[in-house]
Amino acid sequence: MQYGVFAREPIAKDERIAVWGGEVVTRENFQALPDRLRRLSVQIEEDLFLVALNEGPADYVNHSCNPNAGMNGQIIVVAMRDIAPGEQVCFDYAMTDGSDYDEFECSCGAPNCRRQITGRDWRDPELWERYAGYFSPYLARRIEKLKRGENV
Repeated sequence: MQYGVFAREPIAKDERIAVWGGEVVTRENFQALPDRLRRLSVQIEEDLFLVALNEGPADYVNHSCNPNAGMNGQIIVVAMRDIAPGEQVCFDYAMTDGSDYDEFECSCGAPNCRRQITGRDWRDPELWERYAGYFSPYLARRIEKLKRGENV
């Protein structure tokens, strides 16, 4: 069964859609978790992950290569543009994933679909432009380093 989050009413650009919660764990502890918990997790810092302990609607915001939502900080999902009632709320996992813990073959159907989603997608300069201001803070710092020619 496919799950997703759909707007019940209009959502304005930059309006808060969801706040993720859970337990913060280190990379080492994250790697030891069962798949069902890893699947409902998000990377929030270089070596920290937020693991949802209880499933909720925010855990079903799916990936899209043409998203209508993005990040405001580490755990807040906001609208990147106005979202109409009935529209599925999606974000690009490149905005949060800087590690290869959630690679998959994409079937989002967007004209610009990358087909394969990896923890390296955030390195794409085209995405830096499209998602400026909507990356998780630790990835925004990495991107700024790359722009200055520094290694990350």
